[in-house]
Amino acid sequence: MSRSVQTVQQYLWDVETGKRLKALTEATKNIFSVAFSSDGKTLASGNAGDTVRLWDIATGKKLKTLTGHTNWVFSVAFSPDGQTLASGSWDHTIRLWNPTTGQHLKTLTGHTLTVWSVAFSPDGLTLASGSHDKTIRLWNVATGDHIATLTGHTAPVKSVAFSPDGVTLASGSYDSTVRLWDLTSPLLLRKRKEE
Repeated sequence: MSRSVQTVQQYLWDVETGKRLKALTEATKNIFSVAFSSDGKTLASGNAGDTVRLWDIATGKKLKTLTGHTNWVFSVAFSPDGQTLASGSWDHTIRLWNPTTGQHLKTLTGHTLTVWSVAFSPDGLTLASGSHDKTIRLWNVATGDHIATLTGHTAPVKSVAFSPDGVTLASGSYDSTVRLWDLTSPLLLRKRKEE
């Protein structure tokens, strides 16, 4: 019996010179998402092996493998303070982790299809997630509670991002639109209170 192992490399580049600094090598499957911690010391990667890996940037060594998702991990994001890591998966869930210890903190459920994108608000209090179910969900990071569901896209939501002031959320979709959501609008604030 033989077994084939695919080796995937992630590269770190100097953006000023274009020089490759180092490779982060791991026997794994496709890597879908990478994110730096706010202090620039750690890199997280999500892959087709249903895990999140944490890497030491200075040494290029793997620090931890976070397990718990049951399918591919398409998106990873660090909170602005670096104390929380979020991961979104084909298993329809978002997981929150302590990147220092590797401890699983919470599982956020509610999406009915793949979670393609996750993003923290600038203050780190809210997480946004975009899904194949055509919705964006907002979550309270501290409690894991669902705050609101934003609807309007007619196809999967592939990307979400907060404005630097946290007032606007942008979402990109397979429906060929980018939508801007006013997170201070009376309608959304009322909807948040109702939910």
